Parts: sequence; C-alpha cells; structure tokens
Amino acid sequence: MRPCTTVMHLLLRCMRGCARHSRNRMPRILRQLVSYIKLIFKSLYFNSLTNSEVVLDCILEPVFWTVEVVTRWFGMVFVFLVVALTSSVVFIAYVCLLPLVLQTYSTGWMMWHICYGNWILVMIVFHYYKATNTPPGYPPKMKNEVPFVSFCKKCVIPKPARSHHCGICKTCILKMDHHCPWLNNCVGHYNHRYFFSFCLFLTLGCMYCSISGRNLFIDAYNSIDEISQPPYTYKDRMFHKSVIYMWVLTSTVSVALGSLTLWHALLITRGETSIERHINSKEAKRLAKRGRVYRNPFSYGKLNNWKVFFGVEKRSHWLTRVLLPSGHTPYGDGLTWDIYPLKKDMMPV
Repeated sequence: MRPCTTVMHLLLRCMRGCARHSRNRMPRILRQLVSYIKLIFKSLYFNSLTNSEVVLDCILEPVFWTVEVVTRWFGMVFVFLVVALTSSVVFIAYVCLLPLVLQTYSTGWMMWHICYGNWILVMIVFHYYKATNTPPGYPPKMKNEVPFVSFCKKCVIPKPARSHHCGICKTCILKMDHHCPWLNNCVGHYNHRYFFSFCLFLTLGCMYCSISGRNLFIDAYNSIDEISQPPYTYKDRMFHKSVIYMWVLTSTVSVALGSLTLWHALLITRGETSIERHINSKEAKRLAKRGRVYRNPFSYGKLNNWKVFFGVEKRSHWLTRVLLPSGHTPYGDGLTWDIYPLKKDMMPV
C-alpha cells in the first residue's frame, strides 16, 4: 500500500506544480480578473444571512445599474412626453371640441363641460408642476439627535424610519415610495400627495374625454373606414383624425393610469408605501410562521390614513386641500412618526 500512496502523493504534487506554473504564465490582468470573479462568488455565501433573494440581487445588479442610468438620462424626455401629450389633448379639446359644444349643447350642459374641463385641467397642471419641482425630502447629513433605524452604506448616514436609498437620485429619501421617471423625481414625504393627486385627476380627465367623446370617435372612425367616402375637406379629415387620436390616447391612459391610481389608493388606505408593501408582506409571512400577526406601526386606520395623507384637519379641508389646488406641507417632518392616532380619531371628518 505504501508504494501506491507514494505515487498518489507525487502525482498530486505534480498537478499542483503544473497549476502554479500555468497560473504564473497567465497575464496579470487575467489573473486579477480571475481573482475578482472568485471574490464575487465567495461573497454570495459570505454569512448565514445570505438567501436566494440576495443571490438574485447580485446576479441582476448589472440590469439594475442599466435601468438606473437609462432612467437618469431620459428623465427629461419622459417629462417632455407628458407635457407634449397632455398639451395635444388640450389643444384638440379647445380647438376642435369646444366650438362643437358651444353650438350643439344646451346652456346647462355647456356650462358643466366648461367648468369641469377647466377645473380638471388646472388640477392636473398644478399637481404635476408641484410633483416635479418639490423635493421629496432628505435625511440630515450632519450629526443630529433624530432617531434612526438603520445605516445607509452608500450615503454613509443614519436612515430614519421609512427612509430608503434611491440609486437614481444617489441619495436617501424620506418616506420613499418610488422613483418616477415621468416626474424625473423621487416620490417621497413632501411630494407624495402631489404625485397621487396628479394621477387621480389625470385619470378623471382622461375618463371624461373618453366618455364624452365616444360618439364623436365612432362617427369619425366610420367616416374614415368607409370605402366610398363623401367628399370630405382637408379640415374635416384632420378633425376626424384628431378625435380618433384623442379618444385612443385618453382611453389607454384611463386604463393604465387608473390601475396605478387604484393601487396607490390601496396603499394609502393601508398606510404604507410601495417599498413598505414589499417589506410588510415579508414581515407578515415571517411572523405568521411563528403564530403572530404583523401590524403596520405607521397605519392610523383607514380613514385617518387618508386624512394624514391629504393633510385634512377639519371638514372644510376636503374642499380647500383636496378638491382645490393647495400647497400645504404634509403631516409631520418625515423624520419621526407618531403612532398615537391609532387609538383615537385624530381629526373630525
């Protein structure tokens, strides 16, 4: 057995020597690349906290980086698209549809369309401007006495409750919901209300255009689809195409943006953001395995969550702060969160 063992030992030493010799012949850049790849794979099982989600995040990191770069550079393009598409619908409504309303509708219906349409337009423009230009809120950079729940490794600052780091803005955001490319801005503590109100009123405006322009769309589509068309003028053809464009655009936005608005309305009712929805779901599942029930510490109750979100402190605020343009600041400073409203109604309806 000893000769066999000696042979195996010599064979192993020979293989190690060959491997070391081939490694020395590798270029320095290639050796560094191999070492870096080994380090990446070792980092995947760095400690016992590593799970499938951590591994997946590491694998998809190049995808996340690409999305962040594209979103950062094309932010102004998305804003331009919102302004251009909205302006085109408003132009068609005033130039093509308003003269038709003045000629065919009764005085009551005419006043209703003019008042409702202009009110919706003012609310859309106001809230979009405020959502894009209002900073979402940032944690303090200097040392302070504000309580924090974690530490941001990228900003190297303490993170208060509900704060998260935005890879596109390269900073932490107070009560971060998400980074919206259509705003070219993060949705956080100070502009969350503006974002939701913009989505809500834009959805209502698109539904209004889609419903009120349905008959005009059918007539315009049939006039273009007919084989033997009557001698329409250039102005008539442009009118028909404009009506079809407006109806298709507003109907599509009504469905897509309406779904997003309903989702955010559900989150507001629960007192959580888009990021917290994912975190709370994981925490609820973890506690459910232990036979416990998770309760969101930032939920004040369904009605109170809406009051806190819109800043409603008395009955008149439902009109002045919800149905009319208002630039009031949100409840709290985004750094600390009181939970006393959980046990009592904080404001009269």
